[in-house]
Amino acid sequence: MNQQIVLITGASSGFGALAARALARAGHTVYASMRERAGRNATQAQAALDYATQHNVDLRTLELDIASQDSADAAIAQILAEHGRLDVLVHNAGHMAFGPAEAFAPEQFAQLYDSNVLGAQRVNRAALPQLRAQRRGLLLWVSSSSARGGTPPYLAPYFAAKAAMDSLAVSYAGELARWGIETSILVPGAFTSGTNHFAHAGAPSDRVRAADYDAGPTAGFGEEILRKLAATVPEDADVATVAEAMVAIVERPHGKRPFRVHVDPADDGSATVSAVADRIRAEFLRRVDLADLLGPRVA
Repeated sequence: MNQQIVLITGASSGFGALAARALARAGHTVYASMRERAGRNATQAQAALDYATQHNVDLRTLELDIASQDSADAAIAQILAEHGRLDVLVHNAGHMAFGPAEAFAPEQFAQLYDSNVLGAQRVNRAALPQLRAQRRGLLLWVSSSSARGGTPPYLAPYFAAKAAMDSLAVSYAGELARWGIETSILVPGAFTSGTNHFAHAGAPSDRVRAADYDAGPTAGFGEEILRKLAATVPEDADVATVAEAMVAIVERPHGKRPFRVHVDPADDGSATVSAVADRIRAEFLRRVDLADLLGPRVA
């Protein structure tokens, strides 16, 4: 097994925490990054360290606030000081918001964009000089089926940010291919249990507008959406399958990893739409004689 040095952003809980443990169990050195390890996330950080001890795996925690370029730079510098390389960067950090779009202040849309898109850009700017120097590496982006699949109401700020993140990942794929850096996009569906995504979702700041939507023709709409969305998810849907898919991607040989993988028990149509979009992208790059950008240049 080719041991990888892996950095996962937003690994205090949810997909990130599950993936960190799964990758460590598979024999990789994993940095589960999070902000405020000594503060709000102290319990989660200690749980990761306890897991490492109990299972005798190389799972470490790392201070990384994706809202800060200085924090991203320091985190990457620490990994390089300890290992001299970084093999896999998992863009997992993000946040969700739930409520009528009109009731969110523009600044809240910007905050969601910052946590789901600009945070990845900050970490890329910190990490990519090293990956380019190596002429090797993997960017693994945790997207969402909402970017192209079923889009129930009341999730507009999150959906808009995730669609932007997915688009950014696609653009980076072509720009980094000749540097030997590979791109994989993991697309989870709407897991309504097993994570805290919905429980910790942000709410609209304009309570007056939100109250308007709690009356009239949309009275009880939020509860209806959540109930019907949950009904699309099979009872045996397990969020651990997302972490398992991440391990499978990481452990494929360099240059042989899939561009996009869907893990969507509800089958909301994202896989169908993405297959068309990714095929058109590939056809266009071949048409303009840039087919080499469809995969990393392998030394």
